[in-house]
Amino acid sequence: MDGVPNAVPTSWSHRLFRWAVILKGIDGLLEVGGGVLLFLLGPHRVTGLVAFLTQHELAEDPGDLVAGFLVRHTRHLGLATVHFAAVYLLAHGITKVGLVAGLLRERRGVFPVALGFLGLFLAYQVYRMLVGPSPAFAVLIVVDTVILALIWKEYAATAPSG
Repeated sequence: MDGVPNAVPTSWSHRLFRWAVILKGIDGLLEVGGGVLLFLLGPHRVTGLVAFLTQHELAEDPGDLVAGFLVRHTRHLGLATVHFAAVYLLAHGITKVGLVAGLLRERRGVFPVALGFLGLFLAYQVYRMLVGPSPAFAVLIVVDTVILALIWKEYAATAPSG
């Protein structure tokens, strides 16, 4: 195939699996960056940054839901809250990046760990959706369910024959 020795054609689901996992990896890297940024900025700078980033939008539309939400929820941030968010983002992002690396290298032992990790996160998303329905959580649930199914399919496809 195209002059590449031993080239193996890949199925659409394998290509979709790789793209979905790569996007999860990018998401993980962004979480790591966000966690580091929260540690570096601290609560007062986070509040100031949110105020700066939303001032134009709130000047145009004082009732803007997203900008208003961000300003209200960062106005009284404490150090403990910012540190908790930073640790959460770092732990979640580093775990995600590590799992993505293993999945892309098709390390069989990583597949069950990734399925468990994503399954727990999906259960939490469903719980949050039941507590407070949100279109964003609905989209995340659908996307993560598809990714979970793709990981499962890929895991089954890499099972040793015999």
